[in-house]
Amino acid sequence: MSWQTYVDSNLVGTGYVNQAAIYGLDGNPWAISSGFKISPEEFKRILASFSDPTEIRASGLYLSGIKYFALNCNERSVYGKKESTGVICVKAKTCVMIGTYGEHVQPGQATSVVEKLADYLIGAGYVRYFLSHTPLFNRYNTYFL
Repeated sequence: MSWQTYVDSNLVGTGYVNQAAIYGLDGNPWAISSGFKISPEEFKRILASFSDPTEIRASGLYLSGIKYFALNCNERSVYGKKESTGVICVKAKTCVMIGTYGEHVQPGQATSVVEKLADYLIGAGYVRYFLSHTPLFNRYNTYFL
């Protein structure tokens, strides 16, 4: 399946995500929905916020020129909200998935769609989940990845 198909069918096609994109960690878009504009500066700030959310917590998360209030920021996910709309950004080993939702969508519905696609890609072995979210030792205290 192409990256554009993931954006068009698995994200926007659900009806819970208005616009979506998948970007490589180098800042190059792999797939993006029609009319969705993310500037290089906006993507750099999103990418930096996964490791240090200080800036977006203080001054907001910008996407397509829209300022969102940063709600949740960790090394996997960054969520933003503006009134009754919002954005979900999920980072995997090689890419970042970004989805926005409109005012008639429950935030949890859109979040679930983007997070589940990330989980699917991680499970398929294309991208790897972060070590901090996976156990490093099994019940026999044997190290594994």
